[in-house]
Amino acid sequence: MISLREIEDAAEKISGHVHRTPLIRSDTFSQMTGAEVYLKAENLQKTGSFKVRGAFYKLSSLGQERVIAASMGNHAQGVAYVAARLGVQAKVVMPLTAPIVKQEATKGYGAEVELYGATYQEALTHALG
Repeated sequence: MISLREIEDAAEKISGHVHRTPLIRSDTFSQMTGAEVYLKAENLQKTGSFKVRGAFYKLSSLGQERVIAASMGNHAQGVAYVAARLGVQAKVVMPLTAPIVKQEATKGYGAEVELYGATYQEALTHALG
C-alpha cells in the first residue's frame, strides 16, 4: 500500500511541471449519491490527460538518456512530453490500431513512434523485446 508520505513526495516532485487542475462540483452526481461529489478536470492537464503526472514522476526517477514505452495514446503523449522536457530521447511503440491523432500528437511532443502489432499487447511485447 502506498503511504500518504509517498503521495506527498510524488506531488512535490511533479509540482511546477504539471498543471494544478481544478475540482468541479457535480450537482448531478452529488444529488444521485447524497454526497458532495467533485470531478477532477484532468482534460485541462498538459497533453489533455492525467497520464503526464505518472510519466513525469517515473521518467524523472529513472535518470535515463533514452526510454521506450508502449501505449495506445494518452500515456504515449505524456511520455513524449515529459521526455522532451527532461532532455530524454523517447520511443513509443503503438499498435497499428492506435488513432492517427494520438500518433501525430505523440510525434509532435518529440517522441519517435513505431507502429507494431494489431493490439496493445503485441506492441508492449515488442517494446519489451
